[in-house]
Amino acid sequence: MPPIPAEQLIGLARPVSTGLARAGAPSLGARLLNVLAHRVPEPRLKADLLAEAAALELAHGLTPRRLKAAYAAQLVCADALFKEGKKAAAAAAAADALILAFHRVPHLDGLTSPLAEDPEGFTAALRRSRTLRAVAKPRGRAEAAATPPGDRPHRLLIVNRGNANFLPLITGRYEGHPDAEVRTLDMATDPELAPLAKGLGRMMARAVGGQAAYGRAAEKALRPHLDWADTVFVDWCSIGAAFLTLVDPGTTRVIVRLHSYEALSYWPHVMDFSRVDDLLFVSAHVRDLTTAAVPRLLAEDAPRLHVIHNAMDLSAYRRPKRPDARFTLGLVGTGQVAKDPRWAVEVLRLLRRHDERYRLLLVGGGLNADSSPAVRRYHDALERDLAKLEPSGAVRRVGQTDDVPGALEEVGTILSTSVRESFHCGLVEGAASGAVPVVRDWSFFAGREHGARTLFPQDWVVGTPEDAARRILAVTATEETWQKTGQAAAEHALAAWDWNVVHDDFDRLLLDVHRNTTA
Repeated sequence: MPPIPAEQLIGLARPVSTGLARAGAPSLGARLLNVLAHRVPEPRLKADLLAEAAALELAHGLTPRRLKAAYAAQLVCADALFKEGKKAAAAAAAADALILAFHRVPHLDGLTSPLAEDPEGFTAALRRSRTLRAVAKPRGRAEAAATPPGDRPHRLLIVNRGNANFLPLITGRYEGHPDAEVRTLDMATDPELAPLAKGLGRMMARAVGGQAAYGRAAEKALRPHLDWADTVFVDWCSIGAAFLTLVDPGTTRVIVRLHSYEALSYWPHVMDFSRVDDLLFVSAHVRDLTTAAVPRLLAEDAPRLHVIHNAMDLSAYRRPKRPDARFTLGLVGTGQVAKDPRWAVEVLRLLRRHDERYRLLLVGGGLNADSSPAVRRYHDALERDLAKLEPSGAVRRVGQTDDVPGALEEVGTILSTSVRESFHCGLVEGAASGAVPVVRDWSFFAGREHGARTLFPQDWVVGTPEDAARRILAVTATEETWQKTGQAAAEHALAAWDWNVVHDDFDRLLLDVHRNTTA
């Protein structure tokens, strides 16, 4: 019997794989397509099959087993187009590969991430790609960043794109600083920049020499801002920063701050860092993860790297605790799967086996179950957990509040149950309030050189829910022990992370007093 041609096999397999996915077996459907892809020699067809297999699993909230192979196969096709001189098509194909590689389900909507587990291995195909090397190739600047004139205030432009949550204290300080003149720019609301500061594909095409009209529009829109500023501070190393680096900044110094999620995104892989003078991280462990995934950030011509903690006014959180706070656990922020509130629920269960006075207060908005099937799966499991505890009062949800200091008056133990954090402001704010900190050893960084165990005092950090319960039982055994431990945590938080301490580092960086601060 003659062998069935590959095209015919694929034609039969595609509806079968779709049917398997609809029947609740997406991984089995994906496996069928992956097996066929392995037998197909033609690169484009192989890439299509691998991408279809990955899409089946992603649509069901699963991390594809062959995600690296799928996005790497797309890059092979992109590089073939690039070799033929079809740079625009190559950039578009590479953009598709990046969108697949950094889909939210594998990295943001679960309790693990293939990039966090193996940053060098997961991103290796990006570094092999001729197209992506061309996209990120240093285009440099015509002139080096200049020292601002000394006869006027330092002109500081503070930029974000739709998220200024971490900027108020910084902006307020320099708006009132005698040595600074400040302007702010939100690329999401600026009428000229908003339609330009978006679109991965056209940004990548521009980087390899295409999209000339788009490049001229970007230059025209950004030039007045760049010409005015001595220093541009861009918050978030994502789309806004990538857009700004499409343009030569002239003699203006450019500083970009990377928080956390950006390290799990494609933006650092497409940015031209030769046009960034300083790259700021809020923690050493996020810096390490980012440089492992993007090793060109460690090259000689890379930006200067700095670590400066988030700007937080912690003095506002020091208020008297309510009488029953000793037995109340608090978790501030539950709107992401990465916060893993189910870990907090498990800690509560363990505590209530010893004493039913322990209860859990959840502060902040909940999960958006419509974000992805992965989020919905976690959301539904959490709701089942809470349904068993809320009727008795063991768990109470406060929801979103503008008065977090007021909510923390009820909290005697502040939890950080996350699998990943850049810094966890909610935990530090709780510590400043006098609540006893209990920090899970964030699993994305556990065992590495830097992480929760190097950011916080050793006795704050625990490995398991059982360890957390033991610490809580010990420090809340008596009113005196609990108050003493909480007081020590508050003193440490204020001494290490209050804005009155941290703003000196920002002064040195932003006002150029000393260019190599906290490197």
